[in-house]
Amino acid sequence: MSIVMTGGGTGGHLAIIKAVKEELTDQDLVYIGSTRGQDRAWFEADEAFKSCYFLSTQGVVNQGFFGKVKSLWMLLRATLEARKILKKEQAKVVFCVGGFSAAPTSFAAKILGIPLVIHEQNATMGSLNRLLRPYAKAFISSYDMQSAIRAYPIKQEFFERARIRSKVETIIFLGGSQGARAINRLALDLAPMLKERGIKIIHQAGEKNIQEVRQSYRDIGIEAEVFGFTTELASFMEQADFAVARAGASTLWELAAIACPTLFVPYPYAAGDHQYHNAKFLEEQGAAWILREGELSTSKVLSMLDEDMSSRSKKLQSLVERDGSRKIADLLLKIAKE
Repeated sequence: MSIVMTGGGTGGHLAIIKAVKEELTDQDLVYIGSTRGQDRAWFEADEAFKSCYFLSTQGVVNQGFFGKVKSLWMLLRATLEARKILKKEQAKVVFCVGGFSAAPTSFAAKILGIPLVIHEQNATMGSLNRLLRPYAKAFISSYDMQSAIRAYPIKQEFFERARIRSKVETIIFLGGSQGARAINRLALDLAPMLKERGIKIIHQAGEKNIQEVRQSYRDIGIEAEVFGFTTELASFMEQADFAVARAGASTLWELAAIACPTLFVPYPYAAGDHQYHNAKFLEEQGAAWILREGELSTSKVLSMLDEDMSSRSKKLQSLVERDGSRKIADLLLKIAKE
């Protein structure tokens, strides 16, 4: 008998699974994801999972007519394959975090009558989770007042590394492992002014942009720690006194847990503009800043660096509940034993 975890495509979804599965030691865990996206990079070699499966799927949203037909055909085939896997692994409960990777296994779970637990990471619900919510055994969201669990599943190391910031001595730019051109441009435009202030730069430029961004820093004679994908994100965040980041839910809550004041620059093409609404939740509490890509300027960021960091840092700590991963893990275990 096993607990099956599914969903992904992006690091935001996968970070939730990683946080929860670390609370499920000595359990038979199975991961079912997609051949596309980052699923394999995260979990193919993860020994915490008894078995990992990667099915051929692709997203349906933002596809043309023929793309949608192809995606739906792939979904049907993958659902039949997921159904076989769930029966083979004797799944007792399926934990879905959304994303196109989650669709086949979630549909297969409902066909087989296996309890489905959904985690919605964003302030605006994804299309798959919206479709499946009425059929779920439990629905979890940090933004839903009716959610049985409001704490976001964050690895404990982010809480353990938390500290109250005061003066900005190090800034981190987080465009995600895929990078964000607007954030990269802003970082390079700010770099000379940050150097004048003696502020160290840490920059997640994206796997495809590492060499280009590193060379750009060399061209202007500035040292910066530049990386793409990393498993040491908590360490980098801990070093920073201020962040400029996208507002994907996992990044947002990790920065909040580690108490790092942040300017959020929402990805403008996110479904339902969910990144803006994620960040708005913190901004309304006086714990963060938000600027759209078109509103970015060096002068605005520099003025933020002169503001009181300690009050925002303390506010972030007060907003984030601990033990989200543990609470979700306990729920999955309870359902699996029913």
